[in-house]
Amino acid sequence: MIALLTGTIAYRSIDHLIVDVGGVGYRVTIPLSTFYALPGTGMVRLQVYTQVKEDAIHLYGFLTAEEKELFTLLISVSGVGPKLAVNILSNIPAADLQSALAQGNLARLAAVPGIGKKTAERLVLELRDKVQRLAPPAQQLASSIRQGALATPVEDTLSALVNLGYKEPQARKVLESMEISVTAPLEEILKGALKILVK
Repeated sequence: MIALLTGTIAYRSIDHLIVDVGGVGYRVTIPLSTFYALPGTGMVRLQVYTQVKEDAIHLYGFLTAEEKELFTLLISVSGVGPKLAVNILSNIPAADLQSALAQGNLARLAAVPGIGKKTAERLVLELRDKVQRLAPPAQQLASSIRQGALATPVEDTLSALVNLGYKEPQARKVLESMEISVTAPLEEILKGALKILVK
């Protein structure tokens, strides 16, 4: 089982990386929180959760051990698979997620696409005590390196929001309502849009 990967970023996108480790490229699914904090190029060290299926092996990567722990706790809950767990971590920062679970903040949890009231209640019921035993998550560095790296950051943001479970018309309306600088990086636009959507 792969638990840690250290290598060079060969490819970087909103939802996954390809990490070159000694000439072998590993495809690793990541949440937005990890994407925001990644360097544009160079070396990266990821905490990895390996999911083995009959027909495939999937790797999920995180910059911090705390996020990996939260991911592992989330997928231990019935009805929450790796895709939904990554979506939760993409929509709620680790510190806020721990607080929401510990305090039973159902509204905050249910605001995430793919989580209804019942799933939010199940998450709180099963994880409230467990998250209180976790260490507070480390502050992650914001990434400002990718300015201009994507040709159409607004369209890529729209695609990212749709991938996160938001309806395209809703996501497009939010983006149209925002004052977006022509030089704004994808991370900045995405953060701004998510702030509006989770209200």
